[in-house]
Amino acid sequence: MSETPPVEIDVQEVKQQLDRGEIVLIDCREPAEWETAKIEGAVLMPMSQWHEVTDRLGEFEGKRIAVHCHHGGRSLRVTQWLRENGFPGAQNMTGGIDAWSQQIDPSVPQY
Repeated sequence: MSETPPVEIDVQEVKQQLDRGEIVLIDCREPAEWETAKIEGAVLMPMSQWHEVTDRLGEFEGKRIAVHCHHGGRSLRVTQWLRENGFPGAQNMTGGIDAWSQQIDPSVPQY
């Protein structure tokens, strides 16, 4: 990745990149939220357990990363942490899973 992408990425771009296998989507919501609604292909890494799950980040080295939560607040904080800790290309999926449900896949429940 030659230049650092913007901090925010919209759901349409995430969908296109997921379909092409170009991006890893990290879901930083809690397990109960994950059980309620999830995006196919996302990797659950709850923000509340961040210190326990960050050892898994090595598997994403050199890959594009997008982070999502319910609306985008928690995922923005995780994105900023990632950018400060070796993943300068990490991006926050604007609007979170709520926007995904409205704009990409209405079969994903809204809550």
